[in-house]
Amino acid sequence: MLELTPVLDYKSDKPLYLQLSNYVKQEILSGRIKPTAKLPSKRNLSHYLGLSLNTIQAAYDQLCAEGFVESKPRKGIFVAPFDENIFSIQKYPTHLEVKKEPSETNVKIDFNSGRVDLVHFPFSIWRKLTMQALYDDQKEIFNNGDPKGERLLREQIAIQLFASRGVRCSPDQIIIGAGTQVLMGLLCLLIGRENTCALENPGFHRTRVVLQDLGVSTLPISLDESGINLKELKESSATIAYVTPSHQFPFGMVMPIKRRIELLKWVEEQCGYIIEDDYDGEYRYKGKPIPSLQGLDPNGRVVYLGTFSKSLIPSIRISYMVLPAALLSKYEERFTIYKQTVSRLHQNTLYHFMKDGHWQRHLNKMRTLYRNKQAALMAAIKKHLGEKAQIIGENAGLHIVLDVKNNMLEKELISSAMNLGVKVYPLSTYDYELSSVDGSQVILGFGGLSEYEIDKGIRLLKNAWKL
Repeated sequence: MLELTPVLDYKSDKPLYLQLSNYVKQEILSGRIKPTAKLPSKRNLSHYLGLSLNTIQAAYDQLCAEGFVESKPRKGIFVAPFDENIFSIQKYPTHLEVKKEPSETNVKIDFNSGRVDLVHFPFSIWRKLTMQALYDDQKEIFNNGDPKGERLLREQIAIQLFASRGVRCSPDQIIIGAGTQVLMGLLCLLIGRENTCALENPGFHRTRVVLQDLGVSTLPISLDESGINLKELKESSATIAYVTPSHQFPFGMVMPIKRRIELLKWVEEQCGYIIEDDYDGEYRYKGKPIPSLQGLDPNGRVVYLGTFSKSLIPSIRISYMVLPAALLSKYEERFTIYKQTVSRLHQNTLYHFMKDGHWQRHLNKMRTLYRNKQAALMAAIKKHLGEKAQIIGENAGLHIVLDVKNNMLEKELISSAMNLGVKVYPLSTYDYELSSVDGSQVILGFGGLSEYEIDKGIRLLKNAWKL
């Protein structure tokens, strides 16, 4: 049934049938009710609007008399057929005006750091396990689950974290959430918004926005060759520090063990917390693995964040955090009222994917694949750009920072690349005060591109930047 939802004024001197007929006329004139459309039956509309049949009949009679609708015996009431262009009345907008982004239909190569390789994702296995997750317990899976997330999945995550990252935790310490930003919001409530949080600068802007939107005081701390500048951190008023030690975002340095120990001493003195975001620690191309800060922490002062966005697929929206004992007690006392934000179906599918060994096989395959793509990117830059571009942060992860030496500024580099169909990304997005817009550095992600596309993209950049 075509829904008519007029706002009727029962205190008005104007009869209800006229208010209703005028409303229908405006809907027809505006184009929201189309010519030849069938209107609701008198009985259905009477029931829907809570009006008498006589009122509906009078409104329809008025519309018929004015020629807007016509009655067809045993068929119903229909809008009269007419040319919509004959009305000179301004039509109402049928939807909100949305500012359109510039067209990107000419993009040939997109160096997006958030994309992963989907060609090699095991779709058939995932589909089979999704069905298996449904068959295991078809009724229960459609109810709300544990606020922390599915117990079986948290057990698998705990096993994997200890084996690969040295994270020591029980499944009870793990909270699953629909992305890092969701978990950061919950973490702010747990830690308290009155604390000042130090952020790497440049650093992950989405975390910064969450903290600021929640009213948390934030401080930018510069970087050195080992990561967050410890001297500057100690001189600040911060008691919380958000860091990406396994692969600093966006500059890519890996925090050495010495700096990690120093950082843990600092947080012990502050009686604060370190938030360790290990967003893509699975992918490392040089050097030996270094244990996570959480695994090195003897005092329960580190919150560990992880995600499946880089290692599996971004749209699955499954991330997790590992809470130390003090925050876990606070969570269990006050915050289990917040329901789980990730679909139980996806959680159960991922549990089977990990338990049956598919996760480890997929991860091993992707490590090899991304290592080859990273090597292809390094070779293409060396071949086509030579000494005119410096690579920063190439030892881990799925992106690099490229410092281009042609006297172009960031905006010019991006626009000239786009003119040839290549999309590169600004470093300034991640700067606390956007000061890097005057620089000549851009971000290139390679996870979602083939080796052929990587080489083609760098060749186009050579021409765009006249190198």
